[in-house]
Amino acid sequence: MLSIAVNHMTVPNMRYDETLALAANLGCSGVEFRNDLDRALFDDEPCEDVLQAARSAKQTIYALAEVKAFNQFTEKTRDAATNLAGIAKRIGAKGISLIPANDGSDVSANDLKNALSALKPILDERELLGFVEPLGFPSSTLRRKADAVEAIEAIDGSATFKLIHDTFHHHLSGETDFFARETAIVHISGVSDPAVSVEEMTDAHRGLVDAQDRLGNIEQIRGLIALGYSGPISFEPFAPDFHAHPAPAAALATSIAYVRDSTAALAA
Repeated sequence: MLSIAVNHMTVPNMRYDETLALAANLGCSGVEFRNDLDRALFDDEPCEDVLQAARSAKQTIYALAEVKAFNQFTEKTRDAATNLAGIAKRIGAKGISLIPANDGSDVSANDLKNALSALKPILDERELLGFVEPLGFPSSTLRRKADAVEAIEAIDGSATFKLIHDTFHHHLSGETDFFARETAIVHISGVSDPAVSVEEMTDAHRGLVDAQDRLGNIEQIRGLIALGYSGPISFEPFAPDFHAHPAPAAALATSIAYVRDSTAALAA
């Protein structure tokens, strides 16, 4: 059976402990927390309380997001990564998410390698992973997973850095290769609006995955599983209309059942 997780972006209006309870009630294996929601991280409660709450709910904290524009590495980036890694360690997270700059700027392959080299000791000292998530937007400075893998291998960083395969960004980037061995987390969301073109798709279009999905979520998940991926499939809808849903748990349960049923033959 698929290992399902919930990214806090799915229910940004919920407290961290409510998110853990939701995940547990849905039969999930874990959660991802974020520092970019319109609320204080962990509602300003101590990291020790977060760790205990996760243990009580029997949920793994897969990742703490995020270090923004990590590939435009500065001392400010180092400080942000060090701070986030310290929090991740205290809450028992597996690692931290690393998001490339999305401003259309010129970031070279050497810039990416230098950033990974600088982040590696910060992560290794705390026994954490760095989850690199390429963004498929045309303005992204790192669109392709292939480029991330090349940089990671170039600095001998495969034990420290893993990929996040985001089905939305994979579709937008036009990349066709899967990197199941290098992937540690899969983010899923669906776009069902038939009127929006791929070039027009934004985070606001990202809802739950259903039979009208245009991103090929099921095909992507099947492809990853066929290549050996067995990690979490984490729900990450950004759409404001879903965030305002009066019954998100029921809607999530329906989408989880759809995804599981559609991949059951491979995930058994």
